Amino acid sequence: MSPARTTRLALMALSVGIVGVGFAPIFMRLSELGPNSTALYRVAFALPFLAAWMWLERRPPAEPRPLDRRDWLVLALSGLFWSGDLVFWHWSVALTSVANATFFATSSPIFVIVGAWVLFHERITKGFLAGVLLTLVGAACLLGSSLSFGGGDPLGDGFGLVTALFFGSYMLTIKHLRGRLPSGTIMLLSGAFSLPGLLLAALLMGEGFAAETLVGWSMLIGLALVAHVLGQGLAAVALAHLPASFTSVAFLGEPVVAALLAWLILAEALGPLQGAGCLIILAGVWLAQRYGLPRAGRPTTP
Repeated sequence: MSPARTTRLALMALSVGIVGVGFAPIFMRLSELGPNSTALYRVAFALPFLAAWMWLERRPPAEPRPLDRRDWLVLALSGLFWSGDLVFWHWSVALTSVANATFFATSSPIFVIVGAWVLFHERITKGFLAGVLLTLVGAACLLGSSLSFGGGDPLGDGFGLVTALFFGSYMLTIKHLRGRLPSGTIMLLSGAFSLPGLLLAALLMGEGFAAETLVGWSMLIGLALVAHVLGQGLAAVALAHLPASFTSVAFLGEPVVAALLAWLILAEALGPLQGAGCLIILAGVWLAQRYGLPRAGRPTTP
């Protein structure tokens, strides 16, 4: 398969994955459980399907490489980073405004870009950085007047930045693992390693573990299948063929998807400023794609 076709298929997988992850806030809003318990079930209910995915990948004629100690270490780190991302995000929301928590969490591309440049020697151009800046401006517009610089809780805002650091680190570990392992194996094992942290967070917050209705359970199953298996899984597939720096910026399309779904499903108003923010984010992602993806005759590394 030609590199151009591989890149196009990876972009398609990433696009579908981002849409899947965009459903996560909807399922979480409709969940009958606390945020940490909901996140716990998001991963736990996904594991059987991820195990089936891994089994399909390991069928003949595929010859999976045995995992070594380094693989297990990075897989454990990816699980730690994923659970840290979710836990600190929920703590940030609890302490500061949702808008502030969301904005600071969307700064994850900054950490990914630095890490990808250092670890993978990815080529970072001025045009790509302009796209990153544009997406952050769009994120600020999408959050609208509820965003308050200097008016939020400093600890909550700081937890938002920690969330971005954890998510950025998670993406970098997945990018590293995709050079060595198939997607199903990574998603299954990293998810399993994230469960202890999510369980501990739910217990510390005193959250319940049983939904009251079948609708409540269906929201948890939908979250696991749509956001985690489909969304995160396809993003992991794409990371084998796309730069981590670009993928992190493309993930800022997730708030756009979530805002549109909230408008359509939950009847949450989407004003002119928020609409403009969505368009600015998409323009920034396009610019990042234009200058952040390899083209014929242009390498991604120096």
